[in-house]
Amino acid sequence: MDYNNMVDTQRGMAQMLGKTFVQVSGSVGDREMTFETANGERFMFAHSQDCCESVDINDIVGDLQDLVGSPLLLAEEVQGETPVDFDEGDHESVTWTFYKFATRKGYVDVRWLGESNGYYSESVDLFVEGVVVPGEHQPTLSDLLRAKMIG
Repeated sequence: MDYNNMVDTQRGMAQMLGKTFVQVSGSVGDREMTFETANGERFMFAHSQDCCESVDINDIVGDLQDLVGSPLLLAEEVQGETPVDFDEGDHESVTWTFYKFATRKGYVDVRWLGESNGYYSESVDLFVEGVVVPGEHQPTLSDLLRAKMIG
Protein backbone atom coordinates (compact mmCIF):
# COMPACT_ATOMS: atom_id res chain seq x y z
CA MET A 1 0.00 0.00 0.00
CA ASP A 2 1.26 3.44 -0.90
CA TYR A 3 1.35 5.63 2.21
CA ASN A 4 1.19 8.73 -0.06
CA ASN A 5 -2.45 8.02 -0.93
CA MET A 6 -3.97 9.30 2.32
CA VAL A 7 -7.51 10.67 1.94
CA ASP A 8 -10.01 12.44 4.15
CA THR A 9 -11.42 9.67 6.34
CA GLN A 10 -15.07 10.68 5.94
CA ARG A 11 -14.84 10.91 2.15
CA GLY A 12 -12.92 7.64 1.92
CA MET A 13 -15.37 5.81 4.14
CA ALA A 14 -18.26 7.13 2.03
CA GLN A 15 -16.60 5.42 -0.96
CA MET A 16 -16.56 2.13 0.97
CA LEU A 17 -20.33 2.05 1.32
CA GLY A 18 -22.03 -0.42 -1.01
CA LYS A 19 -18.77 -2.18 -1.90
CA THR A 20 -18.41 -5.92 -1.40
CA PHE A 21 -15.06 -6.86 0.10
CA VAL A 22 -13.32 -10.15 -0.61
CA GLN A 23 -10.83 -9.72 2.22
CA VAL A 24 -10.79 -7.77 5.49
CA SER A 25 -7.71 -8.13 7.66
CA GLY A 26 -6.60 -6.78 11.01
CA SER A 27 -6.44 -7.97 14.58
CA VAL A 28 -5.85 -6.66 18.09
CA GLY A 29 -2.34 -5.20 18.34
CA ASP A 30 -2.03 -4.59 14.57
CA ARG A 31 -1.13 -1.14 13.28
CA GLU A 32 -3.27 -1.47 10.16
CA MET A 33 -6.60 -2.83 8.96
CA THR A 34 -7.22 -3.47 5.26
CA PHE A 35 -10.37 -3.91 3.17
CA GLU A 36 -9.96 -5.24 -0.40
CA THR A 37 -12.44 -5.66 -3.26
CA ALA A 38 -12.30 -8.24 -6.06
CA ASN A 39 -11.22 -5.56 -8.57
CA GLY A 40 -8.21 -4.49 -6.50
CA GLU A 41 -9.56 -1.49 -4.63
CA ARG A 42 -7.91 -1.28 -1.21
CA PHE A 43 -8.77 0.79 1.83
CA MET A 44 -6.23 0.71 4.65
CA PHE A 45 -6.72 2.21 8.08
CA ALA A 46 -3.34 2.93 9.67
CA HIS A 47 -1.33 5.70 11.28
CA SER A 48 1.29 7.67 9.40
CA GLN A 49 4.13 7.29 11.91
CA ASP A 50 6.01 10.44 12.87
CA CYS A 51 8.24 9.72 15.85
CA CYS A 52 7.26 8.97 19.40
CA GLU A 53 3.66 7.83 19.20
CA SER A 54 1.86 4.51 19.03
CA VAL A 55 -1.47 3.88 17.29
CA ASP A 56 -2.92 0.37 16.99
CA ILE A 57 -6.06 -1.73 17.16
CA ASN A 58 -7.01 -2.11 20.82
CA ASP A 59 -10.17 -4.20 20.48
CA ILE A 60 -12.50 -5.73 17.88
CA VAL A 61 -16.09 -6.59 18.74
CA GLY A 62 -17.68 -8.83 16.13
CA ASP A 63 -16.33 -11.06 13.38
CA LEU A 64 -14.39 -9.40 10.53
CA GLN A 65 -15.63 -12.19 8.24
CA ASP A 66 -19.12 -10.67 8.54
CA LEU A 67 -17.72 -7.79 6.44
CA VAL A 68 -16.70 -10.14 3.59
CA GLY A 69 -18.98 -11.18 0.72
CA SER A 70 -21.83 -8.77 1.39
CA PRO A 71 -22.17 -5.04 0.57
CA LEU A 72 -21.01 -2.67 3.30
CA LEU A 73 -24.04 -0.81 4.69
CA LEU A 74 -22.39 1.19 7.50
CA ALA A 75 -18.95 2.78 7.81
CA GLU A 76 -18.66 5.34 10.58
CA GLU A 77 -15.90 6.95 12.66
CA VAL A 78 -16.54 8.03 16.25
CA GLN A 79 -14.17 9.64 18.76
CA GLY A 80 -14.68 8.11 22.17
CA GLU A 81 -14.29 8.43 25.90
CA THR A 82 -11.64 6.51 27.80
CA PRO A 83 -13.03 3.11 28.83
CA VAL A 84 -13.59 2.67 32.57
CA ASP A 85 -11.12 -0.26 32.74
CA PHE A 86 -8.22 1.73 31.16
CA ASP A 87 -5.54 3.24 33.41
CA GLU A 88 -4.52 6.59 31.89
CA GLY A 89 -1.83 7.03 34.55
CA ASP A 90 0.79 5.40 32.31
CA HIS A 91 0.11 7.74 29.36
CA GLU A 92 0.58 11.48 28.83
CA SER A 93 -1.99 11.62 26.03
CA VAL A 94 -4.43 9.08 24.58
CA THR A 95 -6.99 9.17 21.76
CA TRP A 96 -9.66 6.53 21.29
CA THR A 97 -11.11 6.18 17.79
CA PHE A 98 -13.94 3.78 17.04
CA TYR A 99 -14.93 2.49 13.62
CA LYS A 100 -18.34 0.92 13.10
CA PHE A 101 -18.90 -1.32 10.09
CA ALA A 102 -21.93 -3.39 9.14
CA THR A 103 -23.28 -5.62 6.40
CA ARG A 104 -26.43 -7.75 6.38
CA LYS A 105 -24.27 -10.53 7.85
CA GLY A 106 -23.24 -8.63 10.97
CA TYR A 107 -21.82 -5.64 12.76
CA VAL A 108 -18.17 -4.98 13.73
CA ASP A 109 -16.79 -2.33 16.10
CA VAL A 110 -13.04 -1.64 15.90
CA ARG A 111 -11.44 0.35 18.73
CA TRP A 112 -8.08 2.03 18.06
CA LEU A 113 -5.83 3.48 20.77
CA GLY A 114 -3.36 6.27 20.04
CA GLU A 115 -0.77 7.16 22.69
CA SER A 116 1.94 9.83 22.76
CA ASN A 117 3.56 12.51 24.85
CA GLY A 118 0.87 14.89 23.61
CA TYR A 119 2.97 16.47 20.88
CA TYR A 120 2.45 13.85 18.14
CA SER A 121 -0.73 12.88 16.30
CA GLU A 122 -2.60 9.88 17.67
CA SER A 123 -5.08 9.69 14.80
CA VAL A 124 -5.95 6.84 12.46
CA ASP A 125 -5.55 7.69 8.78
CA LEU A 126 -7.22 6.19 5.72
CA PHE A 127 -5.11 5.26 2.69
CA VAL A 128 -6.58 4.10 -0.63
CA GLU A 129 -5.33 2.27 -3.68
CA GLY A 130 -7.25 1.88 -6.95
CA VAL A 131 -10.05 4.11 -5.63
CA VAL A 132 -11.20 7.51 -6.87
CA VAL A 133 -12.31 9.67 -3.95
CA PRO A 134 -14.14 12.85 -5.04
CA GLY A 135 -12.50 16.02 -3.75
CA GLU A 136 -9.14 14.34 -3.15
CA HIS A 137 -5.91 14.61 -5.12
CA GLN A 138 -5.56 11.58 -7.37
CA PRO A 139 -1.93 10.73 -8.14
CA THR A 140 -0.90 11.05 -11.76
CA LEU A 141 1.43 8.63 -13.52
CA SER A 142 4.32 11.07 -12.97
CA ASP A 143 3.46 11.22 -9.23
CA LEU A 144 3.59 7.44 -9.01
CA LEU A 145 6.85 7.21 -10.97
CA ARG A 146 8.43 9.93 -8.81
CA ALA A 147 7.36 8.10 -5.63
CA LYS A 148 8.77 4.84 -7.02
CA MET A 149 12.13 6.50 -7.78
CA ILE A 150 12.34 8.15 -4.33
CA GLY A 151 11.15 5.18 -2.29
